[in-house]
Amino acid sequence: MLTPFALQFGRPPCTMSASKTALIIGATGQTGGYLLKELLASPHFKRVHEYGRGVTQLETLSEGKEKLEQKIIDFEKLEEDGALKGGKWDVVFITLGTTRAKAGSAEAFEKIDREYVIRAAREAKSNDPSHPQRLVYCSTNGANSQSSFLYPRSKGLTEEGLAALGYSDTIIFRPGFLVGTARPELRIGEYLATKVTGVLSYFSSKVEIKVATLGKAMSVAGYLGTESLPPQAGATKSGKEGAQFTLIGNVGALELAKNV
Repeated sequence: MLTPFALQFGRPPCTMSASKTALIIGATGQTGGYLLKELLASPHFKRVHEYGRGVTQLETLSEGKEKLEQKIIDFEKLEEDGALKGGKWDVVFITLGTTRAKAGSAEAFEKIDREYVIRAAREAKSNDPSHPQRLVYCSTNGANSQSSFLYPRSKGLTEEGLAALGYSDTIIFRPGFLVGTARPELRIGEYLATKVTGVLSYFSSKVEIKVATLGKAMSVAGYLGTESLPPQAGATKSGKEGAQFTLIGNVGALELAKNV
């Protein structure tokens, strides 16, 4: 019997081996937390490695803890301690990010949001041509390396930097406004924006996405890969010559997370 996924997308589900391994950088963030839970619950991943400045508290996880390996790393010393060396992962997920306000300055923001991300991806990449690796990154809608605004410019430059690393398959998500977050602090601007996008979402699915939905979509893209993405994902090619990547927008992420 075909699964709901197969019925909707007109193809059998992916048969990717359950022996695949995943690395997730940024699992303590809003989207990363949901992505981690999806990976742990997925039969497509045998082992999940969570590396970061901090790691998820095990008591908050209800499934798949036996296949989780956690390690705290220092992003300033990645090359020295070799924590990510070896390229042993089949799929590398990165949801690491911050805001200028949280980082404290534009320079600190770019260091975390771009430099740490690209350095981690570079260190995690295998040098073995017989070991294809997939990279899945969470960017933002409107990312543009030529933007005069800090946030979209940094995301756009990060996308280009990741694509240039030479992974076998690079998939980048550009989600809309993230809703369903559980932040300890109240962000007035974010709260008001949520009210606005909540209304607009009745007219367009390009506006917002729940972080839980985005986490599921990223997990699905991670085991399907570019070649097996369904048409409903609306995937397109982007980037520069020699450094291209697969781009999935908000609508595509919503579709990927359906009936899977």
